[in-house]
Amino acid sequence: MNTRAYVFLILAAISLSGCGRLSEIGQTPDLTSPADGNEVFAMNVRPIPDARDVPDRAEGASLWTSGRASLLGDRRASARGDILTVVIEIDDSAEFSNSSERERSGSEQMGIPNLFGLPQRVDGLLTQGGSLGEAVEFDSASSSSGEGATRRNEQLTLRVAATITEVLQNGVLRIEGSQEVRVNNEVRELLVTGYVRPEDISRQNAIEYDRIAAARISYGGRGLITDVQRPRYGQEIADTILPF
Repeated sequence: MNTRAYVFLILAAISLSGCGRLSEIGQTPDLTSPADGNEVFAMNVRPIPDARDVPDRAEGASLWTSGRASLLGDRRASARGDILTVVIEIDDSAEFSNSSERERSGSEQMGIPNLFGLPQRVDGLLTQGGSLGEAVEFDSASSSSGEGATRRNEQLTLRVAATITEVLQNGVLRIEGSQEVRVNNEVRELLVTGYVRPEDISRQNAIEYDRIAAARISYGGRGLITDVQRPRYGQEIADTILPF
């Protein structure tokens, strides 16, 4: 296959990759259907119990029951398919400043004034002014300085409902939550996943993000604004290939 064929294949691949965007011109971005997500699956499919629960007859005759629907019952999420609220309040700021300075100088000199009379014999063979008494001399000096600064400020406040998709053997709960909001032609997406302990869930059935282990929080969007802010395919390829 010659060079022209390679170029043709590359151009064809780039054109096909851009067809997806061409088909979305003038269209409002669709929302993702939650029907096939893990959250709905966890709500509809109950795990097989380890043992059969035998109901207590006295429990049904009592005015005060220990069930979740009772007045004093614990209504916090604890089983697969239950829903809880995740509170995300990120307000991080960091500032780093580093500076360094180094300076070094050195001098080396070597000569052979006397060595069994050989320097005197060699001096006569050298050019005028040459002598082994001052054979080699080195001088060096170097200096370097550097300074760098990094500043970062991030702030994000969100609340999203998450679903317990799995209860691990040690009692830890795996949660997944998603939220999509469409405003005009832009869809904002919020995804939350992680592992929580049942005792970290508050009485209001909510948990803060800093109590979620292996938390993965994604907040982004898709639509006209995101498409304009994203560089073109050709620019991304050029930025990846070009070394300068």
